[in-house]
Formats: sequence, structure tokens, C-alpha cells
Amino acid sequence: MHSEHAGRRSGQPTRRAVFRTIAGVAAAGVAGGIAWDRFGHGGDDDGTSAAAAGSDPSARATGPHTFERLSSPDRTVVRAGDGGTLATFTDGARTAVLTGPSRTFSEPRTTEAKVTTDAWVRVLPHAWQRGMEKSAWFKGWFRKTLVDSSPDVFAVAFQYSSAGAPDKHNKDGVRYAGTAHFGPRNSAVKNPLDFAYYDEQSDFYDYLGIDWTFPDGTRVQPEKARYGCVDCSGFQRLVWGYRMGIPMHETNTKGVGLPRRAYAIAAYGPGRVVIPHTGTKQATDLDALQPGDLVFFAIIKDKPDFIDHVGMYMGLDDQGRHRFYSSRSAANGPTLGDLSGHALLDGTDFYARGFRAARRL
Repeated sequence: MHSEHAGRRSGQPTRRAVFRTIAGVAAAGVAGGIAWDRFGHGGDDDGTSAAAAGSDPSARATGPHTFERLSSPDRTVVRAGDGGTLATFTDGARTAVLTGPSRTFSEPRTTEAKVTTDAWVRVLPHAWQRGMEKSAWFKGWFRKTLVDSSPDVFAVAFQYSSAGAPDKHNKDGVRYAGTAHFGPRNSAVKNPLDFAYYDEQSDFYDYLGIDWTFPDGTRVQPEKARYGCVDCSGFQRLVWGYRMGIPMHETNTKGVGLPRRAYAIAAYGPGRVVIPHTGTKQATDLDALQPGDLVFFAIIKDKPDFIDHVGMYMGLDDQGRHRFYSSRSAANGPTLGDLSGHALLDGTDFYARGFRAARRL
């Protein structure tokens, strides 16, 4: 085991202090793993299947379109000739949401809910600024990306599903994708639905099992016991940082890119805040959200204003509920499921009550 560094969670509250009795705790769902039907008729996880029913994305991409400015937050919306939304770009953020073929995400091991969405979440090479649609780089990027069926942020995130995802290795033999777990077993905790049943503190380099040097020169080493594991913020760093290329640093203070912990990402992360931290009050301005936004929760007993969990907003599920995807102990890894609390932002369930803020990277 390597020595303690800023990325490990010393000196801060952990989920061992979390409220341990949750009303309405969900039992395990039906047996089975992740299911992902990209276009309504099956397909692989690399986006090589053909187009979906409805408007042909390639026709809409090459057809006429207009740019509209909206506020709260300030953003540029691209409209197709038929008035439909082709894409949304938010000032100060690199997250772009484009309209593409419909996909359905489900996880029958932990929930009966499904999320069907035509939102494809991409990462811009630069943070968006008003008027960027006039730049040469954008015109080429937009037409290419609108018809791109390679894995987007959602597809990449589900390559780590705790319900089962196939291993992928790079040319150096590093397993860069495949089923992820939350952390090593915590023998002091007996209830498998307890938040501390699996230990947190696993970052993206623990999952990968490789040394990592951050831009400021800080070098970290993985812990062998944490190989294949990522906690909630480590999972977001794995997806947005390691896979999608957003810079990262290894402190919980201001810096370039993604800091380590959930509270630090909420306060100091890149992009822009779309729902400000509400203190001890449940955030309810769900209309401000778009797919891919990071959502933050206060889940520690007696600390209702302290953010200690982060997830990725997916949109509405098949029941019309606002669902998110995060790495959690009860599912032992990334999940959109309902073990030990429903993965919902609306209502009065555990996570909804703890919902505090949102940021668009």
C-alpha cells in the first residue's frame, strides 16, 4: 500500500458516519445484468449499429439549421429545419448534448426502471463561448459529431456497470473498461446494504492498476486491493477525466480540471453550476438539468449540508422520474438501480432528500 496523499479521504467525514437506517430500502431486483438496447433492436457497445426509427440524423445534420440563444444558463441551441433540437452548448462548459438515435439503458439486477433517451453526451475540445458556431473548427466538428455513433459519455459510463460489462484492454494490456466495483470489502460492517459495506477511497488509477502522474507533478500509485474499484467521485474521474480527456488534479482545492472528492467537484470543478448548492434544502429545480450533468448529494447523518456523493444525471426513466447513475456501495459499483435508496432526484426517497446541487462540466 502506498503512502497517504491528498486523494485519499483522511480528515473528512466518510460514509461510515452515514445514516444507516433508510426507510424503503429496496431489496435486490431480479437476477440479471446490464441491458443496453442502443437502437430498439439490439446492438453492440461500440455504436456500430444502424440508425433508429424517426428522422434520419444524417439528413438533419446536412439539412438547414439555426442557432438560438437561451438563458438560465446562457447557452446556444441548434435547431433543425423542422424546429427540433439538434444540440445544446452551454457557455463555460465542455459538455454538449446532441440528438441522435434512441437508446434504452436498464439494469434488471437492481431496478425495473429503464431510461430511453435520444440524448448523446459529447465533450467539446474547448469550453463553449457565445458565437463559437461561427468558427471553422466547430462547423466540421458539429457535422461529424452529430452522426457519430461511437461511444458517448453514457456509453462509456456503462462500460463499467457493476451488473456486468465486458473487459476491454488497450495495446499495453491495461484493462481500461469492464465491470467496476466500489471498493474492498469492509469486514467491520455486516449489512450488505450499508453504505460502508464496501470501502470508499478508490480512484480511477486504482481501477486501472497503474501509476499516474498529474499535471502538477504529483505521482500516485494504485492500491492492489482496490484494483477494478472506483468510488463515486473516482468513477466520474474515470469517465470524464481518463476516458473523455477533461483534466484532473489530486487535491480538493481549486485547480485545472476535476478535483478528487464530490464536495470539491461541486465547488471547484470545471464548467458551470446549473443548480447552486442549497445548503440543507433539497434541490428541486429539475428543469435546469440536462443529460450528463453531475448531481451532488448530502448523505451523511447530521451533516445535511456536506456533499459526499456525486452521480450523473440520465434524464427521465420510463416512469417519468428523474434518474441518475453513480458508483455506490450497495450495488458494489456503478448503478442506476435502487438498492439502499432509489436512484431518483425527485420525490422523497433517500437520495432525492439529499439532492443539493448540479454542475455541467
